[in-house]
Amino acid sequence: MKFLIADDHELFLQGLEFILHKEYPQTQIVTAKNYTDIFAVLEKQRDFNLILTDLAMPGSDWLEAIGKIHHMCPDIPVIIISAVFEREILQKTYNLGVSGYVSKAFPKNLIISAINLVLAGGIYIPPEILQMSLKSSSESVRKMAEDLSKPAEKLIDYHNITPRQKEVLECMAEGLSNKQIAYKLGLSEGTVKIHITQLMRTLEVTNRTAAVRKADKCGLLKE
Repeated sequence: MKFLIADDHELFLQGLEFILHKEYPQTQIVTAKNYTDIFAVLEKQRDFNLILTDLAMPGSDWLEAIGKIHHMCPDIPVIIISAVFEREILQKTYNLGVSGYVSKAFPKNLIISAINLVLAGGIYIPPEILQMSLKSSSESVRKMAEDLSKPAEKLIDYHNITPRQKEVLECMAEGLSNKQIAYKLGLSEGTVKIHITQLMRTLEVTNRTAAVRKADKCGLLKE
């Protein structure tokens, strides 16, 4: 595996790198100290299994930066690890398509559990965000909690998913990129993107990882 980790506090970055090397000894870890470094790394290499980054760093506004990272590497899951743990900020990052948000105050075991969940194709939602949503005046936060609590089968109209889209789903579950899916299925990359967009709309999710996770829960993927 290969991780990209980023934090502008060198001591924390080194500590995180140490922990990850210990937990995933065969993993290559690339470090960055700000958003400028992240973008420079991603211009040269995009074969990462995970991006783990701080939120407030030099080089860019975080909202713009996370959106740019997701645009550059839509297939790579992103986990935010930050000292900032506010409801509206969490909501915005999930709307951008991140696969997890953990606090720097979380114990090591919880952070590793969140990483393992995301690497397995899941999305880590801190329990705090569900508790926040019960009192939230934000419609999107409440809707997030409602969607997570509903049985997945009731959220999906299976008739809206075509046989070709199911094939694309299977390829996504294998971890194939858009280009690889296009080659395997004999489609153009543009057509693959259209199928994925429609799948995410049908499955009511905002990124590929969530689409695969929900599809698996609903039994749409082959055993």
